[in-house]
Amino acid sequence: MLDEKANLKGKVAALLGGGGGIGGAATLGLAAMGVDVAVLDKDAEAMAETKRQVEAMGRRFLSFHGDVLSSDNVRDFYAQVGEQFDRLDVVVNVAGGVKQRDFLTATDEQDAEDIRRNFGYVIQSIRLAVPLIERADRGGSIINFTTIEAYRGAASFSVYAGAKAANANLRKALAVELGRRRIRINEVTPDTTPSNGNNTALLPELAATFAETPMSAVEKAFAMYIPMGTPASQEDLADTVVFLASDLSRSITGVNIHVDGGTSAAGGFINWPGGGYCPAPLGDSLKLLFPNG
Repeated sequence: MLDEKANLKGKVAALLGGGGGIGGAATLGLAAMGVDVAVLDKDAEAMAETKRQVEAMGRRFLSFHGDVLSSDNVRDFYAQVGEQFDRLDVVVNVAGGVKQRDFLTATDEQDAEDIRRNFGYVIQSIRLAVPLIERADRGGSIINFTTIEAYRGAASFSVYAGAKAANANLRKALAVELGRRRIRINEVTPDTTPSNGNNTALLPELAATFAETPMSAVEKAFAMYIPMGTPASQEDLADTVVFLASDLSRSITGVNIHVDGGTSAAGGFINWPGGGYCPAPLGDSLKLLFPNG
């Protein structure tokens, strides 16, 4: 019954950054619901494996090896989508990324790359997708990925956070502007999710320290920071994409869904050991954290 109400079988989705990781999970989630997919990704190896799995489900897979940093790559990708498929119903702009850096020492070139990879290509993607969606006059669903950093003061990720935050207002404005065309636009916002992109974003010394941290300590940290105790998985994010792509959300547009186990709701309240929920450690928590004062 849910499959019938979702009404996804036979539809076509374009996923920018859908080759592996979170994007790959979204691609597989849609394919499992009977969706044919077109994927642009810079990781050819991950995309090849995802293609193998999609085709094993009996769905079509158009692969395009490219990078969203290149406007030509994005343009050529959509040209191929238009040639290879007679419809386009779903667009998922999941590509993004950043390297942790200090704002004052970043270069103009690094800033421009952060803005293009996390916001600029999204504008181009949507503008190229809409004519393809409108060819069949059935409407469609556009899903953008942002990050919790778009909604808080993310020191050492400032330009990235600003670029991601720009997606939020774009989402609202286009939900109104494209609504009469029956094109919905929504946003998925993860926080801490296991992925290669999250690991490579950290400064090398921090990434090395994290890699050496015992898993038991990592799990305790998650239990402190995440109200539900564990981070959202890639599959959790993929399920949200499937929902927003489907007719189960056919009257939902302009919204942001935080898939984060409750960290956005917590707003900085952390379950400190020995002290319970509070924005900053107090009392016994301070004694545990700083036993020597």
